[in-house]
This record gives sequence, structure tokens and C-alpha cells, in this order.
Amino acid sequence: MAHLIRSKFQNKLSNAATSVSNKSTAKVSGMMARMGFQAATDEEGLGFAACDDLDYDHRQGLQMDIMKSDDMSGDDGMLAGDSHYQRDGTGPPTSGSIASGLGEEGKSPKITAWEAGWNVTNAIQGMFVLGLPYAILHGGYLGLFLIIFAAVVCCYTGKILIACLYEDDEDGQLVRVRDSYVDIANACCQPRFPSLGGHIVNVAQIIELVMTCILYVVVSGNLMYNSFPTLPISQKSWAIVATAALLPCAFLKNLKSVSKFSLLCTIAHFVINILVIAYCLSRARDWAWDKVKFYIDVKKFPISIGIIVFSYTSQIFLPSLEGNMQKPSEFHCMMNWTHIAACVLKGLFALVAYLTWADATKEVITDNLPSTIRAVVNLFLVAKALLSYPLPFFAAVEVLEKSFFCERERTWFPDCYGGDGRLKSWGLTLRCSLVVFTLLMAIYVPHFALLMGLTGSLTGAGLCFLLPSLFHLKLLWRKLLWHHVFFDVAIFVIGGICAISGFIHSMEGLVEAYKYGIED
Repeated sequence: MAHLIRSKFQNKLSNAATSVSNKSTAKVSGMMARMGFQAATDEEGLGFAACDDLDYDHRQGLQMDIMKSDDMSGDDGMLAGDSHYQRDGTGPPTSGSIASGLGEEGKSPKITAWEAGWNVTNAIQGMFVLGLPYAILHGGYLGLFLIIFAAVVCCYTGKILIACLYEDDEDGQLVRVRDSYVDIANACCQPRFPSLGGHIVNVAQIIELVMTCILYVVVSGNLMYNSFPTLPISQKSWAIVATAALLPCAFLKNLKSVSKFSLLCTIAHFVINILVIAYCLSRARDWAWDKVKFYIDVKKFPISIGIIVFSYTSQIFLPSLEGNMQKPSEFHCMMNWTHIAACVLKGLFALVAYLTWADATKEVITDNLPSTIRAVVNLFLVAKALLSYPLPFFAAVEVLEKSFFCERERTWFPDCYGGDGRLKSWGLTLRCSLVVFTLLMAIYVPHFALLMGLTGSLTGAGLCFLLPSLFHLKLLWRKLLWHHVFFDVAIFVIGGICAISGFIHSMEGLVEAYKYGIED
């Protein structure tokens, strides 16, 4: 009897301590979120909607998981560095009841419109804007117009994509009946092919995430090679060095450690942009206004279209972001000001940089800087690229595992994780193989602009232009006004033309570059 009373008393104390820990952690996380530490890095936002559970910590303020009980750590006896690590929260259950979320009743904290806008800004104002001046080189004023046009279209398709998440209930009230891009795609393919749309979106998402990882390796090798041209090290060798630093990504348990650097990376990136613009302004007297014309390079301008579209990609994670907002009604306003800001900043950055270097503009604009400051700026960008790599990599791994390695959903291959949540050998092999694959692609196709244009034309146009307009017409056509139908059809046609032309010209450029061994 005494033992039973003592046990109940200990349980009450444990529950009270856990509750206090949860509340204090939620307050700390909220403070960190308000300071901006929840921000994702760059184009990493590409594939987040299908991976809501994997990066929610990263996006919503470094939410700290509750520590597992001492019994669990003592019984496992796993050594540091053991490849059979555990995913957070998937290990054997502890003796006590531990809440998995934060805040009251285990609910995850919601984010404000400003915090959501910060995430969207990081997704569409990433380091890939460094390729926009190269797009102006081949498009002139039409390239500037395309930057504005892409902002308007991506803002609109983001809104209609969110509209596809809702349906009217019996009382005529909008109710959220879907949670992700995949859910919308599956709903459009019912009843004949209930899972076809989700497979298409997942394939596009995997391609975009992997190509993003490849671009980070390519740009790291490019920046290092141009920072130290006197060293007897080629761009491909620098890419190998960068990948060696990225191999630990295969052992990632979560992204909390990476997210700690996200704000610093973002601040560093904005500082670099300001430095580039400041240098360009210092040479304003020599700006080549006569070089900006109303003509296009028919062969290379479609590649520029892909570059510009890729820099605006954010649709994949918008359903997750809208679902986690405190006031979803503010989503449209948030999309407006984020895309207006992105349009203005991208247009000014691209134009000012092109006016400074004109026909000498390179694919990565920092390579045009004087050697005295180029090395410092490029080293910051390399650090940012390497720290940005884990998020799209981890998201790609999660999509692959859920699509092909999940026994509970009858996928093709057995689960990568055992019953105790430990990663199996083939799961680790999958991750290492993905890192090596990004290296091989970066070595054999070390062309930043061509790869960026190809990705933007293939998956960017599909996920930002084609699919949202098609889904909007399919799911909500009975409620649409004639001008909405006109916009959707026009966006679908224009997006299709851009995707096809950009893909063909990007592939031609890659084949030509590979054939003649042209380096960036």
C-alpha cells in the first residue's frame, strides 16, 4: 500500500514537472520565433508541404523536444556515432507519459502573419537571386518584365492553391478538408486514379529538392574556384571537398542544429546583397544603359525564364504554412507584400548588377567582383550554401522514405526504420547514395545557370504555374467567375510554353556544354 501511494505521488510530481517544462519551452520557442529564428534558409522551402512533420521544429521557432527519460538512455547503451540512431520521438516508449507537442493540450504553437511572411521571404529571396543578372543579360527589359510577371503569377497561384484546400459545408461556410499539395492532387484525380496526382507531385518535389542540393554543390565549387584561381585546384575538385563536408548529412536526426544558423545565414546573405549593390552604386557613372535593350537572345532567353521562375518557387510548402498561421485570413495579405518586396528587390538587384558589368556579367554575379573582396564574399556564400544543403536533402530523404520505404503504406521496399525507430543499414545507404549522387551530378554537369534554368522549367513551372491553375479549375470550376477561368487558362498555357521551351533549350545547352567540355 505504501509502495502504491509513493508511486502515485511520484507520477504526479513527474506530470507536474513535465507540464512546467512544456510551458517554459513553449515560451522560449515563442520568443525565439518572434526574433526570427524560425526562418528557413533560401530555396530550402521547396519541398516542405509533404514533409510537415520533419521540419516543423525548424520553421516554428526551434521547438525543443522533451528529453527522453534516463531509463531509456541507460538501457539502450548505444555508443556515439552508431549508425543505428533513432529519430526523435520514435524510440521505445518510456515508463512515463511524455507530451510530444508544446503548449496547452500538446498543440503546436501557431505563427503570425509576419513570421509566415519571413519564411516565404527566405524561400523566394534566397541565394539563387545571384543568377538573376545573368537572366537580364539575355533578356534585357523583357527579363525585368518577366521578374515582375513571375511575381504576380506566383502570388496568384499560391492563393488559388490554398483555395483548393477548402470546400463549402452544408451551411455554406468554408472548411479546410485538405492539408497538403499531395492531397489536392489526389482529390483532382479521383475517383479513377485516387493516388496518381500525389505521385506526380511527389516526383516533381523529389526532382526539385535533389536538383536544389546539386545546385548548392555546384555553386560551392564555382565560388571556391573563382575565389582562389591561383591554386592548382579545379572546380570539380572543390565540389568534392564541399561534398566531403556534407557527408554528415546522412546521419541527421533532425534539423534543430542546422536551424540555429539559419538566421545568421540569412542576415549574411542580405549583407552580401547590400555589399554587391553598394559596389555597383559606386560605379554608377559607368553604368551601361545602352546595353539594356528590348531584344532577347532566342537561344538563351528560355533558360533565363527557368532561372527567374525557380527563384520564386514556394508553392510546395504554402499549404503547411497557411495551416499553421494564427489567422489564416491574413494569408492573402502576407502573399501580397512578400511578393511585392521580392519583385522590387530582385528587379533592382538584377538591373543594377547588369548595368555595372553589362556583357561581362557572369552566371554567379559575385564572380564579377574585384579579387580584393570577391574571396571574402564568396566564402560567406559557400558557408551559406553548405548550411542550406541539409534542409532540401533531409526533405528529399523523407519523401523517398515515405514513398518507397514504408511498410505500413505498402510501398515497394521495406521500412528504413526498425520497430524501435533505429535506422537500418539500407536506410543509411540510401542517404549516403543521395549525397554521392548530388556530387556526381555536380561534377559532370558543373553549370549553375543551365541547371537552374532546367529545374525552373521542368519542376518550377509545373509546381508554380501548371498544376495550381489546373487544380483550381478542376476542383472549384462551379464557383469560379469568368475572369478567374480566363486567368487560370492563360497561366496554364503560358506556363506550358515556358516549361517546354525552357526545358528544350536548357537540355540543348547542357548537351553542348558537355560535348565541348565548356566550364562555367
